[in-house]
Amino acid sequence: QVQLVESGGGLVQAGGSLRLSCAVSGTTLSTNVMGWYRQAPGRLRELVARILSGGSTNYADSVKGRFTISRDGAKNTLYLQMNSLKPEDTAVYYCNARNYLNEYWGQGTQVTVSS
Repeated sequence: QVQLVESGGGLVQAGGSLRLSCAVSGTTLSTNVMGWYRQAPGRLRELVARILSGGSTNYADSVKGRFTISRDGAKNTLYLQMNSLKPEDTAVYYCNARNYLNEYWGQGTQVTVSS
C-alpha cells in the first residue's frame, strides 16, 4: 500500500523559508514522477514543482528561483525548499506520486505566509 505523508508546513512571515517533506512508503521515488501541488481557498489545485524519474525538474513560473524540489532515495523522501515566501504562496500543499498505472496523494500540509 502506497502512502505519502507530508510535514513541515506552518506559519511564516513574508520573506521567510520553509522546507516541506513527503515521506513515501510502498513505492520508490525514482519509479514515479514526484510532484508538489498546492490549493488555495476558492482556487483549483495547481502544480508547484515536479521531479521526473530521471531527475529533471519543472517549476511553476510563480515559484521559479524561489522553490527547489529534491528527493533523497535513501530516505525515500521528497522535499520542497521554499524561500522568499509571499502571502500568495499560502495554500495547502500536497505531495503527489504518479506512474504509468497509478496516482497517489498525501493528505496535505498547510502553509500560511503572513504579510
